[in-house]
Amino acid sequence: MVREQYLTTTDESGSLAPITEYFYMIGIYGWRKRCLYLFVLLLLIILVVNFALTIWILRVMWFNTEGMGYLQVNADGLRLEGESDFLFPLYAQEIDSREDSALLVHSSENVTLNTRNANGDVIGSVSVGPSQAEGFGQHFNISSNHDENVFYADANGAVVGKGKLRVTGPEGAFFEHSVRTPLLKAVLNKELRLESPTRSLSMDAPKGIHVKALAGNVDVTARFDIHLHSTAGLVILDAESVRLPTLPVGEARTSGDSQGMYNTYEVCVCPSGKFFISRAGVSSTCSERQDC
Repeated sequence: MVREQYLTTTDESGSLAPITEYFYMIGIYGWRKRCLYLFVLLLLIILVVNFALTIWILRVMWFNTEGMGYLQVNADGLRLEGESDFLFPLYAQEIDSREDSALLVHSSENVTLNTRNANGDVIGSVSVGPSQAEGFGQHFNISSNHDENVFYADANGAVVGKGKLRVTGPEGAFFEHSVRTPLLKAVLNKELRLESPTRSLSMDAPKGIHVKALAGNVDVTARFDIHLHSTAGLVILDAESVRLPTLPVGEARTSGDSQGMYNTYEVCVCPSGKFFISRAGVSSTCSERQDC
């Protein structure tokens, strides 16, 4: 409230003129004043609640000068201690574990690692799901700690190991089609078996096939026939003894066998390649048999 006073000068008689006062009411009164106070009080309450929520978030998220809880921010990047859940994709240039622990990536659905180019297009991906693992890219390479290739695959084919292929298991390695390799060798103190349960087994080589056993036997078993064929060369069986224990005994062309007076036999070969044994005589009796 402001008061204004107006004083007149004295008149000729020397007496003061009467004083005239005017009062003007300036300010907010009534219900407007109560609304203003209520609004200020509401703002103060909101400020206190926001400050309390900020303190609560800082305590819950463990904010500190180095980062947030187990998440530390340093010059090399971010360091995370313990287990953490990521609800959305994670973008990182490199992910390393501690020296004394392994890096475990776990997901209830699948784990997918993508590589993108400058345009954001996916150029390589590895996805591990609950039932299968998939990957695509220009090539796939697995190396050992000594930078030796363990597995390499590209559009031209796949290479396992450094000059060798080893598959361990009760059934060994199973191939549906042909296999090309310069050497097949068994593990030390283990036997090497080539088997085709329902089909034929064929081995072809342009310069020869060498089957060698340093210790033990070489067994070749077939349900029907065994063919040893050389287009330009010889079939050599190099051993101290070669045994054919189940060769049939040839039958004589005539009922009488005048030359079969020795209890020894000779091995006969027909022009077709068939083997049989004949009771030995003074001279060869192969021509007298009718098995060819």
